[in-house]
Amino acid sequence: MAGLGMKMHQQSIQDKQTFWQQASQAVTWFTPFNTVLDESNAPFYQWFAGGKMNSCFNAVDRHVEAGYGDRIAIEYVSPVTQNHYSITYQELLSQVSRLAGYMQSIGIEKGDRVVIYMPMVPETAYAMLACARIGAIHSVVFGGFAANELATRINDAKPKLVLSASCGIEPSGVVKYKPLLDEALEQATHQVNHCVILNRPQYQAELLSERDVDWQQAVADAPLIDCVPLESTHPLYVLYTSGTTGQPKGVVRDNGGHAVAMMWSMKHIYNIDAGDVFWAASDVGWVVGHSYIVYGPLMAGATTLMYEGKPVGTPDAGAFWRIIAQYNVKSFFTAPTAIRAIKREDPNGDGLDGVDLSCLGQVFLAGERCDPDTLYWAQEKLNKPVIDHWWQTETGWPVAANLMGADPIEVKAGSPARPVPGYQVEVLDAMGEQVPANESGNVVIKLPLPPGNLTTLWNNDSRYVDSYLSMYDGYYLTGDAGYIDEDGYLYIMSRIDDIINVAGHRLSTGRFEEVLCQHDAVAEAAVIGVQDKLKGQVPLGLVVLKNGVDISDEQLYKELLALVRHEIGPVASFRLVSAVQKLPKTRSGKILRATMRKIADNSAFTVPATIEDPMTLDIVRSALTKMGYADALAKELTAS
Repeated sequence: MAGLGMKMHQQSIQDKQTFWQQASQAVTWFTPFNTVLDESNAPFYQWFAGGKMNSCFNAVDRHVEAGYGDRIAIEYVSPVTQNHYSITYQELLSQVSRLAGYMQSIGIEKGDRVVIYMPMVPETAYAMLACARIGAIHSVVFGGFAANELATRINDAKPKLVLSASCGIEPSGVVKYKPLLDEALEQATHQVNHCVILNRPQYQAELLSERDVDWQQAVADAPLIDCVPLESTHPLYVLYTSGTTGQPKGVVRDNGGHAVAMMWSMKHIYNIDAGDVFWAASDVGWVVGHSYIVYGPLMAGATTLMYEGKPVGTPDAGAFWRIIAQYNVKSFFTAPTAIRAIKREDPNGDGLDGVDLSCLGQVFLAGERCDPDTLYWAQEKLNKPVIDHWWQTETGWPVAANLMGADPIEVKAGSPARPVPGYQVEVLDAMGEQVPANESGNVVIKLPLPPGNLTTLWNNDSRYVDSYLSMYDGYYLTGDAGYIDEDGYLYIMSRIDDIINVAGHRLSTGRFEEVLCQHDAVAEAAVIGVQDKLKGQVPLGLVVLKNGVDISDEQLYKELLALVRHEIGPVASFRLVSAVQKLPKTRSGKILRATMRKIADNSAFTVPATIEDPMTLDIVRSALTKMGYADALAKELTAS
C-alpha cells in the first residue's frame, strides 16, 4: 500500500493545480493569484501568476505582527572570532527595515540589482532581506572570491549598489575583502556608484569618500520602511553558478514560487515548525545558504543558526556536536565532505563524549554524493537518522529526499530516497527512452519544474534553453547520471561527464569511490577517467587516508585493487590508485574531478574560482605524474 509520501507525489504530478494551491496557503499574499500554473509561454512557466506578496514580509514582518517578535530569529555563532549572540524577529525587522530605508534613500528601486559580497555574519542576511523588502534583486557572491570573478558577476548583473565587508575570517587568518572589491570594481566595465562597507574589528578597510559608506553610519539615521508588494513572478535573486564556457550562469529565482517551496520543504522534508532551531552549516554565498540559512527557516518562523567556522579546526572535530547540543538544534544540514573531515580527524567519534544530542531529530547531507561508508559512520556515531538528499543550485530545494516531516521511509545507503512531490524524475538513455529499473542513464525532470526552481538565466533565455532543455524535448537535464531501483529510490552516481567508458563498458566514478571508501584506511576518495590507448578510458583513483593510519603504499595498493576487483569485477580495469594528502575541492566541498581529469590528460584548464586550496592541484599533479599521467612539464598548458 502506498504511503503518504507516494500519495502526495502522485497528486503533485496528476493534479498540480490542487496540490500547489493547498501548499500556497502557508504563504501570506497581499493580492491572491489568479492562476496556480501559467503554461501559456512554455517552457518559461510561471507559478502563482497575478498574485502579489513579499518574501521579506513572509520571513520577518508577519511573525512580529503575529506576536512572535521576541522569538529568536538568528543565533550567530562565530568560533573564529569567539563571538556569539542572538537576534530576535523584532530586532531583525528593525535592522532590515533601516537598511532597506537607506537603500531606498540612495535611489535603489524595485528591479535594481544589488551585489552582496560578504562573510557569514548576520548583516549578510539583513542585506538579502532588505533587497527583498523593496523588490531589489540581490546577487550574493561568495565572500573572498577572486577580483576577476567578482568583476564578471558585476558586469553581468549590473548592480547599482554593492554591500560588502572589510574582511572574512578563516581558520588560516583574515581574508581582506575590501581590496578584492576595489580591484574588481576597477576591472569591471560596469560602473557602481555606491558601496556600503561593514568594517569588522579584525581589519579596518579604507573607504573611498566619493563611493563608499560605512554600514553603521548608513543605517543610523535611515528611515524604517514597509515591504513593497511584488508580483509572484518578480525575481527575488540571481545566483551565479559555474558555466562550462567559463562565463557564469545567473540562475533566476522568483518570489512567490520560491516562498511556497521554502515553506513546504521546511515542514515536510526537514521536519521544522515555528520555534524549532534549524542549522544549515553552509555559507550564504551558496544556494544552501539562500534557501536554508536565510529564507526557509525564517519564513517558517524557526530559529536559524549562522555559523562562521569549519567542521574541524574551529577548534576541533567535536565543534558541530557541541553547538547542536548547546543551541537545541532539531535538524542539522551539512555536506558529506564535512562529515568525512570530522571522521578523518576523529575516526572513533571521541568528540561526542559527554555531548547530549537528545534534541537532534535528524541530520541531512547534500552538496555531493554521500558514499555509504560515510553515511554508516555518521549513523553509528550519532545514533540518529542520517538523510542523504539531492538537489542543485538550479532547483533551489530538494529534488529527491526522505520526507522526515511527513512520511519517513527506509534509508538506503547511497540513495537520496525518492523524488520529492512536484518532481517527476526519470532516467533516459541517449535516445531519450526510459531505461529499466537499476539501469544507469541521464537523470532528467519532466517539465514543468515545480515552484521554487529557476525560471531562466539572467538576461539569457536562449542559454537557459540550450543548457537545460534542449537535449530531451519536454525535460530538464540535471547533468547527473544515475538510476532508479525497483522501489522507486533514486541513485545519483556522478555527473554525466564522470561516466567512464572502459572498452565500451559505461562505469560510474561514484561506484568506484563507494568501493574505495569501504577500505578501513580510507577517509575519502576521488576517481576520474583518464585516457588509455587500448581501452579508451580507464579509472584512476586518489584516496586520502584517515589520521593515524599506518599502512605501506604497496599493501594499500594491493588491497584497494583487490577490493575493486571483488566488488566491481575485472571489467573495471582498475590498476591506478595512490594516496594523497589532500583532494582539490570547492569551498562548498565538491571534489574538482573535471579539473583533475584535465591535469591527468595534459589539457588546458582554468583554476576554478571556487577552489578552496589551489595548492591541492600541485599535490594531485605530483601524484598523477608518478602514475604516468600529467606531464610535470605541462604546467604551461594551464590557462590563466
